[in-house]
Amino acid sequence: MKAQILKMLREADGYISGQQLCEKFGVSRTAVWKVIRQLQEEGYEVEAVRNKGYRIIDSPDVMTKEELESLMDTKWAGKNIVYYDEIDSTNLRIKQLGDEGAVEGTLAVADRQTAGRGRRGRSWDSPAGESISMSILLRPQITPNQAPMLTLVMACSVAEGIMDCKDVCGEQQIQIKWPNDIIIHGKKLVGILTEMSTEMTWIHYVVIGVGINVHQQTFPEELEDKASSLDLAGAQSVKRAELVAEVMKRFEIYYEQFEKEGD
Repeated sequence: MKAQILKMLREADGYISGQQLCEKFGVSRTAVWKVIRQLQEEGYEVEAVRNKGYRIIDSPDVMTKEELESLMDTKWAGKNIVYYDEIDSTNLRIKQLGDEGAVEGTLAVADRQTAGRGRRGRSWDSPAGESISMSILLRPQITPNQAPMLTLVMACSVAEGIMDCKDVCGEQQIQIKWPNDIIIHGKKLVGILTEMSTEMTWIHYVVIGVGINVHQQTFPEELEDKASSLDLAGAQSVKRAELVAEVMKRFEIYYEQFEKEGD
């Protein structure tokens, strides 16, 4: 109910009365008020006016299941969200869910990732509140040799999502560095890792993991000249959950096109 109320407040043109919310969810005014109070305590600026109702004025940069669900505007990509405050690796968790039969489009998102995985076995720690760590589960009807191209499908989706962010000026700043990085001003901003479970001629599932540097101000000495973040690129107003939703919206379109064309 919390995610649905949040979504309704976001989509409303003006105030939503407490009575409307009560009737929508079949609960008491007290139950609605408790949800509003929870949102306010989490940093949402929700205005309550007698005889008018509630309206949302501003949202914090939070990564919660409810925040993500309230923003997701897709048919299947990211509709089933598995959220972690802290996890070792979203790719590992999604592969486990894939083995357990999770539906296509299941998205694992973590506020902090302690053992993120990259190419050639590299790993890194993604601090809480500073980045996006997410992995999506796919069950494409393609051959195994076509699967690596899905990295580019995701890269296009992420790049366009970032270009739509406020304060990121000019698409020439954002470049896809083959095969799995996105760079800004020549420095790495995003890493993408595609993995799959296959038989000889068919795919059980594909997992695409994405790590986006958003609010980092500093990097380890060995990465200072190689990595950047959206904040350092001048896009301090980016909210992580909004960017996740924007990427999923674009990915759904491009993925369906890729499945149709096979290239």
